[in-house]
Amino acid sequence: MIRFVTGNENKVTEVSEHLDVPVEQFDYDYVEIQADDITSVARAGAAESYDAIGDGDAVIVEDSGLFVHALGGFPGPYSAYVEETIGVEAVARLTADHPDRTAHFESVVAYADGNRIKTFSGRVDGLIVPPRGDGGFGYDPIFEVDGQTLAERTTEEKNELSHRGQAVERFAQWYRTQS
Repeated sequence: MIRFVTGNENKVTEVSEHLDVPVEQFDYDYVEIQADDITSVARAGAAESYDAIGDGDAVIVEDSGLFVHALGGFPGPYSAYVEETIGVEAVARLTADHPDRTAHFESVVAYADGNRIKTFSGRVDGLIVPPRGDGGFGYDPIFEVDGQTLAERTTEEKNELSHRGQAVERFAQWYRTQS
């Protein structure tokens, strides 16, 4: 069993689809360090969560961000805070008239088992567009890949190309070699 430290049930569902072992959600509010890169944030979260849980079970933490190129990579590692404060639609409006609407999602999964912390990353490139679609969560309605936003795709279609799915699949491939 792996404990996935997150308060987001959607992430647990997405991660569970990639792993051959049970994934248990563990809702622990670790201190999210302020850093310019999500790898540092995920590593620190995994280390703290492993120590706080204290029962020896391995943990994973996932951190991700939306990096809008016209905004110098903003909101990046601050994506959750920006979503909570100004909202997804406001991020789309910030680039509405800009000639460069390119962006990318990055995800880092950090695994901690007491002996090591390993990280696995994924990335998907796209465009920032006005909100479309009813699926997904977070920035999915404003992030378009190949003509469709992530919110316009089925869960399966989104998972096939998602940054989180890539990072989790890399983790899963590595994890299978560890037993």
